[in-house]
Amino acid sequence: VQLQASGGGLVEAGGSLRLACAASGIAFSTYDKGWYRRTPGDQREWVASITSAHDTAYTDSVEGRFTISTDNAKNTVYLQMNSLQLEDTAVYYCYAQRGGDLFWGQGTLVTVSS
Repeated sequence: VQLQASGGGLVEAGGSLRLACAASGIAFSTYDKGWYRRTPGDQREWVASITSAHDTAYTDSVEGRFTISTDNAKNTVYLQMNSLQLEDTAVYYCYAQRGGDLFWGQGTLVTVSS
């Protein structure tokens, strides 16, 4: 099983980025997927999730700015991040979970500058 995250980078405040997480080795569409982030202060925070039924949820600080989606044909989950703020600077990790099975991607760094 492999989850490969990509799309991080350096962006100015107010800008946008789209993260992608491509999975292999699992029946991707049957898993719940999501994103966590680890901030420079080493805080771990759940960001967003999407169930296998496509129900979505977001942490309050990104509600209305971030959108999580999936393309099951591509085995990929996305995180569209708009109106980025300095506080969004973090390493973003994708995950896929089904029952007791939990798989993580390797993380992609997002840096928001002023």
